[in-house]
Amino acid sequence: MADETEESLFEAPPMGEQERMVEAILFASAEPVGIPELNARMPHGADAVEAIGHLRKRYEGRGVQVVKVGDAWAIRTASDLGFLMQKETVETRKLSRAAIETLAIIAYHQPATRAEIEEIRGVSVSRGTIDQLLELEWIRLGRRRMTPGRPVTFVVTQSFLDHFGLESARDLPGLKELRSAGLLDSRPAPGAAEDERDENDEQSDMFEGAAEDDDGGDVFGEEASEPEDADAEDER
Repeated sequence: MADETEESLFEAPPMGEQERMVEAILFASAEPVGIPELNARMPHGADAVEAIGHLRKRYEGRGVQVVKVGDAWAIRTASDLGFLMQKETVETRKLSRAAIETLAIIAYHQPATRAEIEEIRGVSVSRGTIDQLLELEWIRLGRRRMTPGRPVTFVVTQSFLDHFGLESARDLPGLKELRSAGLLDSRPAPGAAEDERDENDEQSDMFEGAAEDDDGGDVFGEEASEPEDADAEDER
């Protein structure tokens, strides 16, 4: 009898109520929430994973959706309705070319060390560039490489994935998609200047590679082409 009484005291709430709890937590949270945190906030015996599954189905086709961001979950506006939010003004901080290139290399080749970033870019990476990306919380420090000097690595963050609407770094567009969208130069016409060909080769090296998890190995692609001249701000 005592065992039955103890079990009833910790009986999990109905699944419909668990859905409401998960919905409330995700709605009120400014950041994506992981399953362990959901389970910690919910009553004993609740199953956040199952509640998330039911909640996602309930939000299908609605103006907001339950989406996975890395290893966490969040409620976000449906992607096809993003244009309705364009009237909202957000203070933007324009990234320098050096910062954009560094971020792209880390995203496509993570985990990447400073030396590996410089090898692909062909120029040195200034401390200010790394600091700016760390301040934006788009990159973070990863595990140290088991190589002489134990260099630190850099990986993209959950905030980066959330900002660009990605579930993981594996969802980044490939080289073909980037070129078709006009974000990379197309292949130069026959007879084009040699330096233009070199620049396009460097762009290809920057975006080729497979993103891995923090504990992944060295996933570098091809070596970079001959270095370009460094930007003035990179040399500081």
